[in-house]
Amino acid sequence: MQAEIQLKFNEVEYALKILKKHIDWENSITQLNKLNLLIEDPNFWNNASNAQLIMRDKKNLEKTIELVKSIETEKNSLVELINLAEEERDQDFIEEAAIQLNELVKKCDKLQLESLLSGEADSNNCYIEIHAGAGGTEAQDWALMLQRMYSRWSEKRGFKVSYVDESSGEEAGIKSCTLLIEGFNAYGWSKTESGVHRLVRISPFDSSSRRHTSFASIWVYPEINNKIDIEVEEKDLRIDTYRASGAGGQHVNKTDSAIRITHIPTNTVVQCQNDRSQHRNRAQAMSMLKAKLYEIELKRREEVNNQNALAKGEIGWGSQIRSYVLHPYQMVKDLRTSIEVGNTQSVLDGDIDIFIQSALALKVGMNR
Repeated sequence: MQAEIQLKFNEVEYALKILKKHIDWENSITQLNKLNLLIEDPNFWNNASNAQLIMRDKKNLEKTIELVKSIETEKNSLVELINLAEEERDQDFIEEAAIQLNELVKKCDKLQLESLLSGEADSNNCYIEIHAGAGGTEAQDWALMLQRMYSRWSEKRGFKVSYVDESSGEEAGIKSCTLLIEGFNAYGWSKTESGVHRLVRISPFDSSSRRHTSFASIWVYPEINNKIDIEVEEKDLRIDTYRASGAGGQHVNKTDSAIRITHIPTNTVVQCQNDRSQHRNRAQAMSMLKAKLYEIELKRREEVNNQNALAKGEIGWGSQIRSYVLHPYQMVKDLRTSIEVGNTQSVLDGDIDIFIQSALALKVGMNR
């Protein structure tokens, strides 16, 4: 077999080895068998919500296992076909096989990356919370640009985007907002986006056309489902109602439908004003609070394990993860992975997968 093709096969075999390690191959097969036995139980659907979670886990395990098996099958078929082509000295087919091997390597890399999303809450929906830093209108306009960027990114991935809460800026932009992103692995794909994002540009709000630096913070945390139990005691809560604000709507500024909940022990605050009903806003706010408390616990665990957890510090220079420079040159650079993209407009339109994938790989030392 030609040396170049043999190297490609070695690359596929290595990728499969690492992939099986990441997904804990033998344990995944054992777990799938256990789930199949649970589903065969006549009483399985007595608890519908739990049954749905089990069915989801089964589907995800089956998908991963079948993909790995398909890669192995394709690799073995290519080995046989290339050996046959070499015997017959069919150079055209050998070259075509080399192209197929390249595609197989890419498929392995993609599946390997998806295998990283195996955390307890990675498959869940998530909240993306955006806060403008100091700087008034400049920072608030930047926060609105980030809101648009994450909305576009979510839509491109087929996720559903809902606006849970938004506080408008005095002149332009937003002071803060919370988005609910719904879709499989929404939290897993977006969790590395938490941090401070820096913008450098010629200000559209400065009559002297000077260059300004603006900051905004992103915090991503998972929506909690029945598999994750978070206890919140009523005595630890302070609940305030206020009048909803926003553009339009018959109920806006007329009823105290908006809810703000403060978890006193951790000083964690959530608020919701996207519904006319105070009751539904309260339910949504409680869901957000549990999600935040869960994310805080995840961060604590990471710190214990020395995994460089994100610290939600001052929205400024110290805790940046990404820099977006629009002047004097065009460049978006991730400060954790050193990935750079020159097409800034594409990034601001939601093309951020390259940053997310490299950050996920870095997080678990997957780079090879």
